[in-house]
Amino acid sequence: MAAVPGPLPPAEAEALVRALQGTELRDIGGQGWLRQHEYVEKLNMHGILSASAGQEQLLTELLVTHTKIPVLIGELISVEIWKHKVFPVLCRLEDFKPRSTFPIYVVLHHEASIINLLETVFFYKEICESAEDSILDLIDYCHRKLTLLAARSTKAQAVTSAELRAEGLPSPSSMQELQKQAETMEFEISLKALSVLRFITDQVESLPLSALTRMLNTHNLPCLLADLVEHCPWSCWESGKLKKFENGTWHVVPPEDQVKMTKLDGQVWLALLNLLLSPECQRKYRFDGFNKSQLLKVPIIRDHILKKNSGKWEAIAKHQVKHAFSPSEEELKFQARRWAQTYSLDMMEALAPDKPRCRVCGVEVAKRCSRCRNEWYCTRACQVQHWQKHKPACNLMAEVPRSVDDL
Repeated sequence: MAAVPGPLPPAEAEALVRALQGTELRDIGGQGWLRQHEYVEKLNMHGILSASAGQEQLLTELLVTHTKIPVLIGELISVEIWKHKVFPVLCRLEDFKPRSTFPIYVVLHHEASIINLLETVFFYKEICESAEDSILDLIDYCHRKLTLLAARSTKAQAVTSAELRAEGLPSPSSMQELQKQAETMEFEISLKALSVLRFITDQVESLPLSALTRMLNTHNLPCLLADLVEHCPWSCWESGKLKKFENGTWHVVPPEDQVKMTKLDGQVWLALLNLLLSPECQRKYRFDGFNKSQLLKVPIIRDHILKKNSGKWEAIAKHQVKHAFSPSEEELKFQARRWAQTYSLDMMEALAPDKPRCRVCGVEVAKRCSRCRNEWYCTRACQVQHWQKHKPACNLMAEVPRSVDDL
């Protein structure tokens, strides 16, 4: 049996951290951007494995030493803006019929990769401090995500387990499925943002005054957090059973455990505790000239990106259709090879908290497609039922070994 993959060697981890850099919104999806995504994804997986082994301190030191936290926050906000401004334009373009939507899915998934990496490292005080003024942009980002969670729950639109059941990657020819996948992903991203915000509130004593003002006065986060406590969007009733969302999946909660607090419940309560009971937050600031200048600092990353690209969203979408999201067959095969290296099966299985599930019915399984080895099925019947959707992706992934030999 093959050994379980472990964290990256220190030299490789440092090389990846050093290589992280910001990209222009217009370049999202291009070859240079895809390399950055690979770096982030590898560091994300490295962070998870390191944390599980209690060795994440090295990654933390590298990100601080090379001042990469502001870079990651900038990329996080850039792809968020792309998702809300450019992605809808792509979906409306009538003449855009991509051979595969997976390159677009990678862009959507980039936001999840970054927020997951930040969740892993923001536990440490030095990470929070190294964010410097970009912490304001991250606080605003987290506020936007928590507002979406609160709005979803108060409108009785909590994501149900049926919506998050094993849908897998979207069909290579379906932009509608891609939109649905993006909506589902938004829920999990918002929960990660909640964890990041809680870690930020752990460091209120070392945060700049502008950050405290942003959380307490500008956004009134205590009220927003109280709303999440009341409506609890990570739990729902389905067919008379209480289900709670933990570790990426919905679980039926036994009656005797229904009053127990989950990790997400705890994140909200800890953030409230930090914001309401911390002496630093309760203290009244002297509003002299210096404090006023500190308190009135505003986030700059999101405003800069929006201002720079205002009115250009359709032009950016068409540029990306031509240069990023309409690859030739050979380019797609080449990129599939890189994706196969980044998302290795052994690594994915090492990171998975649960056993793989059938692509069709969602039950735990031990068999997968023998041709591409990327999809799991419980029976031959489920595999046959899903074949029409799986066929294009299966053909693409099956071609990867041959394309590698031709390179």
